[in-house]
Amino acid sequence: IKQINLKAKETLVENLGIVITDIDSLSVSGKMPVDNRTLQPFGLLHGGASVALAETLGSIAGGMQVDFKTHSVVGIEISSSHLRSVSNGWVYGKANAVRVGKKIQVWEISITNSSNKIISKSRLTLAVIKNDKQHSDK
Repeated sequence: IKQINLKAKETLVENLGIVITDIDSLSVSGKMPVDNRTLQPFGLLHGGASVALAETLGSIAGGMQVDFKTHSVVGIEISSSHLRSVSNGWVYGKANAVRVGKKIQVWEISITNSSNKIISKSRLTLAVIKNDKQHSDK
């Protein structure tokens, strides 16, 4: 977990305050602050910030399913339903595998508030791609 959080330095993940908190074989959990970095102008959590949290968790979970020496995962579609607003504190997300295939992965991501009420639900589809020679040498 520490290595994943360190890799987020100077990225959107760090800028939004996203922190990975738990990992197991088919899920990844994390949290994100609801503050000036993640609010929209009306003082509520921005839907785009929720989607960024969802795609971050799902992509990390998907990446754990492939051998990065030969393959990577890339997001090809995400859909999100924003179900409840939140204006402060933290939101907590968990990505769970729906299907982990050789070419396509599907992840469901639930984001909740501190009272464990659903804020949003997302579904992320990832493509598993073979690394090109140049990328795999890095």
